[in-house]
Amino acid sequence: MGRTLYWALIALFGVGFAVAFAIVVVPPLLENPDIPGAFAAGFVNPYAAGYSLDAICCWLILSTWIMYERFTMKVRHGWIAILIGLAPGVATAFALYLFLRQRAPAGA
Repeated sequence: MGRTLYWALIALFGVGFAVAFAIVVVPPLLENPDIPGAFAAGFVNPYAAGYSLDAICCWLILSTWIMYERFTMKVRHGWIAILIGLAPGVATAFALYLFLRQRAPAGA
């Protein structure tokens, strides 16, 4: 896989998730802006709870990685990816962080 295709796919999947999130989640949230209730709805059954816990743990791991590379590789603006990991989600945050990471100073 070439570099151009790689970055195109990363962008497609990251933005694609954000669009899908907006289509699926935003209309019900505008109708009933109960954010704690929306969060709790991710735990309505064992299967949903499993996926929700996976997303939460992925966000924690991504956040830890971002904070570590902030000092070791001098990756800047990673905090934006941490916030985006909360909404729309980890998929978009991870894609953004890969782009930010490419811009880090070489040899840091």
